Amino acid sequence: MSSDSTSDLEIAKKELKENNLNLVIAKYGKIIFSTDEDGVRGLVRAIDNYARDMYGSSVADTVVGKAAAMLCSYAKVSSVYGGLMSINGRNFLIRRGIDSEYEKLVEEILNRERRDICPFERLVKDCNDVREAYGKIKSFLLTQRKPI
Repeated sequence: MSSDSTSDLEIAKKELKENNLNLVIAKYGKIIFSTDEDGVRGLVRAIDNYARDMYGSSVADTVVGKAAAMLCSYAKVSSVYGGLMSINGRNFLIRRGIDSEYEKLVEEILNRERRDICPFERLVKDCNDVREAYGKIKSFLLTQRKPI
């Protein structure tokens, strides 16, 4: 990990934990995006509004499954921290050459009720193309009641 991405990742992690956020993106020592929204909605919103700035940035997220990992790869971030990270998410990041750290590694990311796999994880389960994954995730979010 380069020293810039290490310090950016540390900045993002610190902000995430100290301010009880769900997503923080840092680049060049500054926070470029943060939100307390849960799920991948915040990550999609960041990509839609800050795609150019996200290139080479560091992302700290409370939950990183394969869906979030694919979105990070799509945005060309350099490092990712997950408070909770799935094995599939971590493996995807490794295959894409994206540095990753986690607090807790789990078999899979579950839905809010913790009874089944997360719907976003199911959506990208057999997908390996990040552009396709972004499209599937964005389309699914657009069918939800909350705006992106």
